[in-house]
Formats: sequence, structure tokens, C-alpha cells
Amino acid sequence: MTARPCFHCGLPVPAGSRHSVLINGTEQPMCCPGCEAVAGAIVAGGLDNFYRFRETRSERPDSAPVQRDPWSAYDLPEVQEQFVREWEGGHKVAGLLIGGITCAACVWLIEKHLGVLDGVEKVSVNASTQRAQVGFDPARIQPSRLFAELARIGYRPAPATAANSEQLIQGERRAALRRLGVAGLGTMQVMMFAIALYFGADTGIDSGLQGYLRWVSLLVATPVVLYAARPFFAAALRSLRQRHLSMDVPVSLAIGLAYVASFYATVFNTGDVYFESISMFTFFLLLGRTIEMRARHRAGLASGGLAQLLPLTAARLDGDQVDSVPVAALQPGDRILLRPGDTIAADGEVEDGESGVDESLLSGEAALQQKTIGSRVFAGSVNGDSSLTVRVTAAGKSTRLSAIERLVERAQLEKPRQVALADRVAGIFVGFVLLAALAAFAVWWQIDSARAFWVALSVLVVTCPCALSLATPAALAAATLRLQQMGLLVAGGQLLETLPRLTRVVFDKTGTLTRGEPRILQIQLLRQDWTEQRVKDVAAALESRSNHPLARAFRAWRGNASATAIRVRTGRGLEGTIAGDRFRLGRADFAANEAPAFPEGAGQWLLLGDDVGPVAWISVGDRLRTSATAAVAQLSATGLAVELLSGDQSDEVGRLASAAGIGNFRGGASPEDKLAHLQQLQQHGERILMVGDGLNDVPVLSGADASVAMLSAADLAQSRADAILLGGDLTVLPRAVALARRCRAIVRQNLLWALGYNALALPLAACGLVPPWAAAIGMSISSLVVVLNAMRLARSGGADAAARPAPAAAEAQ
Repeated sequence: MTARPCFHCGLPVPAGSRHSVLINGTEQPMCCPGCEAVAGAIVAGGLDNFYRFRETRSERPDSAPVQRDPWSAYDLPEVQEQFVREWEGGHKVAGLLIGGITCAACVWLIEKHLGVLDGVEKVSVNASTQRAQVGFDPARIQPSRLFAELARIGYRPAPATAANSEQLIQGERRAALRRLGVAGLGTMQVMMFAIALYFGADTGIDSGLQGYLRWVSLLVATPVVLYAARPFFAAALRSLRQRHLSMDVPVSLAIGLAYVASFYATVFNTGDVYFESISMFTFFLLLGRTIEMRARHRAGLASGGLAQLLPLTAARLDGDQVDSVPVAALQPGDRILLRPGDTIAADGEVEDGESGVDESLLSGEAALQQKTIGSRVFAGSVNGDSSLTVRVTAAGKSTRLSAIERLVERAQLEKPRQVALADRVAGIFVGFVLLAALAAFAVWWQIDSARAFWVALSVLVVTCPCALSLATPAALAAATLRLQQMGLLVAGGQLLETLPRLTRVVFDKTGTLTRGEPRILQIQLLRQDWTEQRVKDVAAALESRSNHPLARAFRAWRGNASATAIRVRTGRGLEGTIAGDRFRLGRADFAANEAPAFPEGAGQWLLLGDDVGPVAWISVGDRLRTSATAAVAQLSATGLAVELLSGDQSDEVGRLASAAGIGNFRGGASPEDKLAHLQQLQQHGERILMVGDGLNDVPVLSGADASVAMLSAADLAQSRADAILLGGDLTVLPRAVALARRCRAIVRQNLLWALGYNALALPLAACGLVPPWAAAIGMSISSLVVVLNAMRLARSGGADAAARPAPAAAEAQ
């Protein structure tokens, strides 16, 4: 009888072995404790799909004794594939889900704690989605250490996978509802006993009955304090261990001290009890945080991992046979069948069929985009009405969707200055609150010692800086979500802070103001032994690996000739070897040592040359985007200067600038010229938004105060931009500027509200005019006002709606 293979490593399972792990609903055999431990850790981390998509068996763990570290499995390369990505300079970024985050102070605590570890380069935690992006050097620290450190300070870390994210959200919601239910029921019951005690005090209640009601109130309030209010105590303890004052510290002090005082009064039958205030305070706090949590979850689901939207399998064509294969197994060159309603699993080109495709995930445009033979389709899009046969050009981490997700992760590694400042201010404010409560207690001890404790308690509660900490991040999160819905993916944390302060917008031409779909208009031969067909074949071979929009003009002739050693000369052109001869295509001074006279005619002229001399002039033309004119007019109407800065010839630049309504333009600018021009403007106090898409735009995108790259841009250009315009609708830009200005106004409103509320509430509480239960209501309402005010940004309307073009003006890339 043949021994069963180990499900993890494939080696034979010894007879009588009882090692097994439940994977994807089936009990799978394991050959040894090592395989059982590793497989168990993979499953416990929500990474079951690793076994579904792997192409080869995993290696058997070392035969040394199994480590008891529960996080060690996250150091395995096959496990890290699910949540770790490559970063700059050979470093990596780990995407983590962190359960237990309750406020901005938790964010501060996690970032500070992980940030001091040797090997951790950068940490950014998003309280809205409870996700962390940790940049680290794998040579100095491993992910298991990150998990262990997070667990050590009281949080629940997990890999940021779709299954874990959903599990975390559901677990949070259930726990919040249970705690809210306990607090609500406790409050109602204790309030009934409190009414009897209050009225009985005026009518001479029997001392035995009074003691009985106090003990029953203690019995009902105890689960509220020990269970429902437990998150406040846990968060406060974490903060104090790290020597940081979070907003949970005064909240926990208020609940804990009030409970202890009431417990003492009940046991020794002396003084007053305030079990109803404790329960009501806890209930209103939990209610406020539950509403905030649901708002966080909505934002998190809308801006979560984009690649999680891909299907698990794809229909791969093998001749006439259709096989269902895991998406992870797709390779460039594979042919896949897309039926109506299928989500596209990889980037590719249509080989057969015609259909409308929903690209709203990538472009923000709801209208179906018509695809025919030769059209490009992208992973994450949804096929519409007819079947398509697509040849895969990029799969897995090479797709446009994955590139966008990496840009999102890069943005999450940057914390806006406003948020960082608000976090620091909130920490200082908590210290001030504690001192104010102590001062109020000391003063009231001299005035009326019986009320001193409860006045100090009200001061602690009413001035809790939740609203102050939420004022900025809530508004920025809502505005970022709205920008994504509009079709602008924020990849730089400072964008929303910069847009309201802009003075000038500078556009590139090709692929930015124009559609990026050029065509060959004319060819002028400079040698008699050449034909137009040969010129097209050579030019297509040189452009075969280029992402520049001009390369699309030669797509129809790709494959007729093959070029090797292709090199891109930024801002000048391309060169490569074809059949042993070296060719150049691009600017005249680059393609030939002695350039011929510049021809006349429409379009952009490129010169093809070899080591002998010039071969032919090629005129390439493009069309202005239908949204360009409206975008320029709207930007000008908001008070911004608009300029066109291009590396192309001046006559074509001038023609397109005039058509778009741009009076200030410059052509023939090299990347160095563009950057120098921008720096000169900045020296005169200009704040500039650069919009571009080519490799020659990389320096100027990096040097601008804010930058936007088109979805079709070269990868390097996208990596240097603060935002990606997912569709071709340029009117998104003035709408984004208007939204950023609204965001700045709402941040100011929130800060003024938070500061004004505390400035009013503190003296009232210190004067003994606010009882603890009213303080709890006031603090919760203050936080909710800030969150609800910020959520207005996530809805369309106002300046956004006013700036939106008519449907006919919208276009897809």
C-alpha cells in the first residue's frame, strides 16, 4: 500500500501518523510536527489560498525541534507572498491588519513602538481601515518580529488579506454590539433603581431597602464596567506602558474612579452612589465609537485592497479546450476566454470579439468602454455584453491594478503633516485635561468636599480630546475616498494639503492634453533605397517596448522586424539594433549628426536615422482630449494660471495650446529645461501642479509642489506622482482642487468646533454645572459632529457637482 503524501511538503506520511491540519474544509495529512505547525500557522493567518495557488510542494521544515513562536511561519517566503511586497532599495513593505485600534492615540503608539525597531524604515497606520504599512529591511528584521511586538503591546496583528479584513470587521462589529447591548441594558436597569433611590431620599426610604437597591445597582453596573468598558481600560493601560497620554486615560480614570467610589459607598453604606452615571457614560461613549467604527468600515471597504477584487480562477484556452485555472497560474502569452459578466483576471489585448467593458474601478467612468480586436483590457475590469478572447500581456504583480495598489501602499506610508500635528496636540491636551481635573478637585475640596470628586470627574469626561484628534484625519479620509470615486487615486499623503495652495497648473502635451492615441500622418523618405513600409517596420521595432503614447502609432506594424539592445534616451528618443544596423528614432539632433531641413505640415515630426545618416521623416498626429478645453476653462475660473510645457516641436504645441484655450505655452523643452522652468517659477513664489505621463516628465513630476500622472503613464512617472488620473477626464482636476479647498474649510470647521467646545465645556464643568452623565453625552456628540461633518466630503455635491462636465465631455482613457 502506497503511503499518503504530506499535503505540505509531499514526502510520505509515516504509518500511524496523526498529524493533520484542516485546510479549505478538508483534513489534510502531515508527515511531521514541523509541517503540521507551519501549515497550521498558514491557515490560522487566513492564508489558506496559498495551498490552492502554489505550483510546487513546499520544503519540509528543518528537523530541529519546532519553535513555539506563533509568528515564525510569517517568515516563510511562500507565506510572505500574500502580504509582503518589494520596496525601494531591496527593502520590503508588509501590509498588516491590526485589531484593537480605537483612536488616533493607538496609531501614535503603534507607529512609535515599531518605528524604533532596528530594521524598520517607515511605519504608517490608518485608523480608518485598521491597516498598517511597515517598510523594513529584510536583512535586519523579519515580519515575525513585527507581529510579536504588536501582540506584546496588546494589539491583534494579522496579514492584510481579504479574508482577514472581513473577519476583523465582522469580529469588531459583533464585539461592539455585545458591549453596547450590555451597557444599554445595564443603563436602563440602573436608572430604574436610581429613580427609586432619588425619590426615596425625599420621602424617607427605609435604610434596608436603600441598601438593597444600592447592592442591586452595583450588581448590574459591574458587567458594564468590567466588560462593556474594558476597551477603554485596555487602551489606557497600553498608553501608560509606553509613557504616552491618550484620550482613553481620562475616560478610564473617570469610569474607574466613579465605580470605586460608588463601590465604597455601597459596601460601607456611606455617601452617594453614581452607578447610573457610570453606566450612562459608558453607553454613550460606546454608542459614539460604534457609529465612528461603522464609518471607518465603510471607508475601509471602499478603499481596501484593489487586487482582492480579482477572481480566483480564469478560463484559459488551450486550443479549443477551456480549462479553469487559478489566476496566480496565468502567464504572459496565455489566451483566456471572457464571458459576459466575467471580471478580467489579467491585463491583455483582445484577439477576438467585440464587447463593452466596465472600467469604472480603474477610470471612475461608469459608461462601458467598447473593446475590439487590438484593444487593451485591464485586470479588475468587468466584461459586459459579449464574449472576448484575450491574450495576456501582464499577470499577477505586473498588472496595472497591482501597480495602482502599490501606489496606494506608498501613499499610506506617508502621514500628512496636519494629521501628525493633530496627534501631537491631542497628546499635550490630555495632559492639560488631567491637570485641569486635579485643579478643579483641589478648588472644590475647599468649597464643597462632597462635590469635589464629581466635578473633577465631569472635567475629565467633558474635555476628552476625541473630537480634536478626529478633526483632521476624518476629513482627509473622506476627501480621499471621494477623489477615488471621482477617478483620481491619491498616491501622496500631502496632496490634499497642497492643492488648495496652488497658483499654477502645468500640462504636458502628448498623452496628457491629447488622447495619447497618435497615428502616422505622413512619411517623407530621405533615401531612395527605402520604402514607407520598411520605415514603419523599423520604427515599430524600436518602439516595441516603449510605454510612451507615441509608440501606439506604430502598433499595427509590430513583429515585422525585431530590434535588440533597445535603449531609451529620456527626452530625445530611442535607439536599437536591427539586423546588425544601429537605428535611432526621435528628435532630429539625436537621430542624425547632420539633420536635414525640418519639413512642413501638421503633426509631430520624428526623424529616423542610422549610422550613415537620416533615413526618413515621420509625422505623428494626436487628438486633443474632449475634456481638455473645459478643464482649462474651469481651472482658470478658479484663479489658477494654466500653462503647456512640452518637449515636442513648437508649432504643434502652439496649435494644440490654442485649441485648448491655453495662452502660455512652450515647446521643445528637454527634461532639464522643464525642471529649470519649474524651479524658476517656484523661486518667484509659485506653487505648481504638474500633469504629465512620459519618462521625460519624471524630473518635473518629482520637482513640482504636487503632481498628477495619467493612467497610461510610464511606471516610473507614476511612481513619482502624488496622484494617478484613472480616466481621461481632465475636468477631474478642477473638481479635485475645489474638493481640496472644501476639505481645508471642513478641517478648520472641525478644529474650531473641537477647540470651541472644549473652551466652553471646561469652565462649565469646573464650575460644577455639568454632571458626569451630561459630560458623557456632550463628549460623544462633539466627536460625532466632527465625523459627520467630515463625511459630507465623501458625498458628491457642492463645488464638485458644479465643476462636473456634461456626460458627453467625459471620456475614458
